[in-house]
Amino acid sequence: MSLFAPTFNNLRELYLNELRDLYSAETQLIEALPLMAEAATSPQLKQAFSSHLQETRNHASRLEHIFEQLGEEPGGETCAAMKGLIKEGSEYVDAGGDDDVRDAGLIGAAQRVEHYEIAAYGTTRALARRLGENAAAQILQSTLDEEGAADKKLTSIAESGVNARATAA
Repeated sequence: MSLFAPTFNNLRELYLNELRDLYSAETQLIEALPLMAEAATSPQLKQAFSSHLQETRNHASRLEHIFEQLGEEPGGETCAAMKGLIKEGSEYVDAGGDDDVRDAGLIGAAQRVEHYEIAAYGTTRALARRLGENAAAQILQSTLDEEGAADKKLTSIAESGVNARATAA
């Protein structure tokens, strides 16, 4: 238990905390994705990371829009989970060895990020619905759909070649 643990007196406070956590996660990912794209050797994987960078910028912009509608600021929260996931992923960015094996590791790290985001966006969307924030819930659902599609694309890249090439290494 933290000495300075937050206090949540109502669902709106929790919702705002979750939104801020997501915003922190997205802004951290905006910094990490170019490094992952640079480290990847598979052209498909490089393209997937580059495409998802633009989507991630859009996700952050959507969150800013939600905060604006709520009359709140997006800052003030650091997503420790994303910080840890990015740190784990950086091990593959910096790793030596076989390129295809490293690409397989990058895919795994990226999918862990996507799974975290899928869980976080799903939770936050449910809170928005409960609070009657239907426009925000629709925005969060759009992002949730894109995160799911990114996860599926990474699976496809892994299964269509990267993992087979890594096995041959």
